[in-house]
Amino acid sequence: MSALTEGMYVMSDLTPKKIVEALDRYIVGQDDAKRAVAVALRNRYRRSHLEGEMRDEVLPKNILMIGPTGVGKTEIARRLARLVSAPFLKVEATKFTEVGYVGRDVESIIRDLVDTAVRMVQAEEMDRVWKEAERQARRRLIDVLVPAPKRKGASQNPFEALFAETSETGDYAEEDEPDWESHRQQRRRMMDALDAGDLEEETIEIEVEDQLPSMVEVFSGSGVEELGFNLQNLMGNLMPSKKKKRRLTVAEARQILQAEEAHKLVDTDAVTREAVRRSEQHGIVFLDELDKIAGEDQRAGGPDVSREGVQRDILPIVEGTTVMTKYGPVGTDHVLFIAAGAFHTTKPADLIPELQGRLPIRVELDALGEADLRRILVEPRNSLTRQYTELLAVDGVTLEFEESGLDAIARIAEEVNDATENIGARRLHTIMEKLLQEISYHAPDDAPPRVTIDGQYVNTTLQDVASDRDLSRYIL
Repeated sequence: MSALTEGMYVMSDLTPKKIVEALDRYIVGQDDAKRAVAVALRNRYRRSHLEGEMRDEVLPKNILMIGPTGVGKTEIARRLARLVSAPFLKVEATKFTEVGYVGRDVESIIRDLVDTAVRMVQAEEMDRVWKEAERQARRRLIDVLVPAPKRKGASQNPFEALFAETSETGDYAEEDEPDWESHRQQRRRMMDALDAGDLEEETIEIEVEDQLPSMVEVFSGSGVEELGFNLQNLMGNLMPSKKKKRRLTVAEARQILQAEEAHKLVDTDAVTREAVRRSEQHGIVFLDELDKIAGEDQRAGGPDVSREGVQRDILPIVEGTTVMTKYGPVGTDHVLFIAAGAFHTTKPADLIPELQGRLPIRVELDALGEADLRRILVEPRNSLTRQYTELLAVDGVTLEFEESGLDAIARIAEEVNDATENIGARRLHTIMEKLLQEISYHAPDDAPPRVTIDGQYVNTTLQDVASDRDLSRYIL
């Protein structure tokens, strides 16, 4: 696999230049920001090769991205995390309040990051054991389709009756001896039919574990936190798993049983340890809207009185501290924080000095012009023109974007951004949706099989809306 494939990489080959090349596949321009995050990511690899005390002393150089909305700040951070399969969390600074106010406390950032890491590692482990789980699920299906013969008049002891477990072993009277050879032959025939796919639509009844979690609420210093641990795990093996019967097709039952068997094969403790390690050593937190808590006058009172308090609560998380989670203590010393904000009415200097010092790398992202918007339409792997072309191809409609049409879309997007609120590349989503609304609605019933999007088509469809400033405020 190439080192540039998302989630599959050889870290030693992932140089800053190659990281920037990978980001270029999805984000147009913003070279300074790409270089900054590429160096920060490479420094993690360099740090991993240091020895002893120096390895612990090298801290990540957190980044502050400054730029208007819709220019790629979030996308850069998200693609960076996907490139290296790192736990990633995007949060808005405005969602948090300082201690003593009603709302989320900043330590929930790290709790959410570890939850993300646990899901990531769990999915990886499930993939690793999926083939073995498939074999185990197949055995369980055969047991349901061809139950083992039971001795006549078999009785249960009180504990078996209490826990609804039947005993299928024991001594048989000679006249009650089951025909095991016939049973084995029947199982073989059923296995062949199952493997051939002849039973997929047959309905069977299976017992599955009840997946309803036992949620426990405890009071913490910041309010009520749902720890979400399962009482079943707390009680260990003292009580059996709660099960319920469901009638499903064989195809549906196989998926459920396979997932159950995969969960049994996964070592939960190992998953937790690896998730905590990844969070501490490779976690990336994107802290958006930082400018919204950087008030010009922190002593003015009113509803924003807690802005500086939120900054002071964020500070220890960014500096490096230990946060208690349901998976144990998690250190934040080597978590990479990428903060971002438009800073239209405020400036980075309005942040408290201690927080400024923990965001040493400052990069300014450029506003997007017509040429940038034109490139965004076609260059990224997930470009909007490619998305709409493939979506409508499902209904048998072939879209063709000509150069004149792309130029017209980019020009109108820039005009609307200048005339109303500048939302950057997000304006293209609104314009493309309006442009292709009729085609999307009529496909596949009345839409023509081939549609050419040229300059005339774009101007005819959008010019009236784009030229009417009041109307464009509502539609585009």
